[in-house]
Amino acid sequence: MSKPPITDAARSGQSTFDGAKARALIPQARLAGPMPWVLAIMVALTVLAAGAGLSLGNLAGGAQSELSGGATVQILEADPAGRAEQAAAAQEALQTMDIVAQSRLVPQEELDALLEPWLGGAGDAESVPVPALIDVRLGGEANPQAIEQLRQRLADVAPDARVDAQSSWLQPVFSALTSLQYLALALVLLLAVTSAAAVFLAARSALGNNRETIAIVHLLGGTDGQIAQLFQRAVLFDSILGGIVGLLLGLAAVLGLGYQFSALDSGMIASAGLDWLDWRLIALIPIFGVALAVLTARFTVLAAVRTML
Repeated sequence: MSKPPITDAARSGQSTFDGAKARALIPQARLAGPMPWVLAIMVALTVLAAGAGLSLGNLAGGAQSELSGGATVQILEADPAGRAEQAAAAQEALQTMDIVAQSRLVPQEELDALLEPWLGGAGDAESVPVPALIDVRLGGEANPQAIEQLRQRLADVAPDARVDAQSSWLQPVFSALTSLQYLALALVLLLAVTSAAAVFLAARSALGNNRETIAIVHLLGGTDGQIAQLFQRAVLFDSILGGIVGLLLGLAAVLGLGYQFSALDSGMIASAGLDWLDWRLIALIPIFGVALAVLTARFTVLAAVRTML
């Protein structure tokens, strides 16, 4: 049905049906009911999901970057004097290693202050055998090979030393953050499919309301493409309105949540902030939403018109 039947107007040399005539003949081409506001809600939820996913990615990346070269040495000796002796020997040995950029023996007073919220005043070296800690920063990544070198170097001077990569402590947290990122991506894709389905149903409804008029328009010389362009233009206006409103609502939610988390005053949370590239990606969401709505409406109308007439 790519070519309309030749009308008397066409045979007499008169111009065929065009967009201006179509707008006058089919005034109900716009998406009916609250569809623009449905699209606004979809865009707002997509912006919120995308912002959360990007923020989680920044959080995981910042934490991994900060901890990638970190290692911790614990001296697990119950006797305070022996523990202090091994800690001093381990600190001296670490400072002679080429792979170690910096090492710091954590003072006992600092450890007691860290344990005070849980143990109260009983968490001192005499009553509770708190391990001595050495914070180590490597020149490179704290991979298994580097950790093994540290263990071999400390085996003789501090036999009760335990060496761990700092990133290994948070590996379950990193796994959970990755799962949440995939969940955010799945939610964005689900919202995109839902938006396309909503436009599909709205376009089909608009076509049904104008079925007889579309048949007359086709007899007047209007092609399938011209009819689809009419609905496509109407969907464009409605989706732009919904996209702008949804973007504003989504940005308000993202900024509000960001303000609440920033009040925690945590170094790890600070790395979860969105950078300029993230904001650009978020700004593209309503543009993709408009394009998706217009393309969905076009293909829906073309497929429906070919079966209607």
